[in-house]
Amino acid sequence: QGQLVESGGGLVQAGGSLRLSCAASGSINSFSAMGWYRQALGKQREPVAAITQDGSTTYADSVKGRFTISRDSTANTVYLQMNSLNPEDTAVYYCNAVLLTTRANVWGQGTEVIVAS
Repeated sequence: QGQLVESGGGLVQAGGSLRLSCAASGSINSFSAMGWYRQALGKQREPVAAITQDGSTTYADSVKGRFTISRDSTANTVYLQMNSLNPEDTAVYYCNAVLLTTRANVWGQGTEVIVAS
C-alpha cells in the first residue's frame, strides 16, 4: 500500500501534448489527495496540480488552462494531461499522495518531460 509509479514522460516539441499516469499499488481511495509536482534542473520542486477524493482540483498559475488532472478509482490511477507544452515545462514530474490514515506523503520515482523548442 502506498507505492506510486509514474509513466508517460518523454520528449515532445513545443506546442505538443503528453499524458502522465500515476498508478498506485493499492486503492487511491486510501489517499485524501493526490497530485503532481515538478522539479526543473537547478530549481526547487514545485506543485503543479492536485485532486482530492471528491474530485476538487487545484492548479499552479503557470499551467492553468493547459494541464488537467483527473483520477480513475477503478484503475487506481491519477493522470495529468498536459497540452500546449512549452520549454519551461521541462522537468522531472513526481506523483504525490497523502495517506488518509497518517497524513504521510508518498512519492513516486519521477518521470522526465523534455519540451524542445
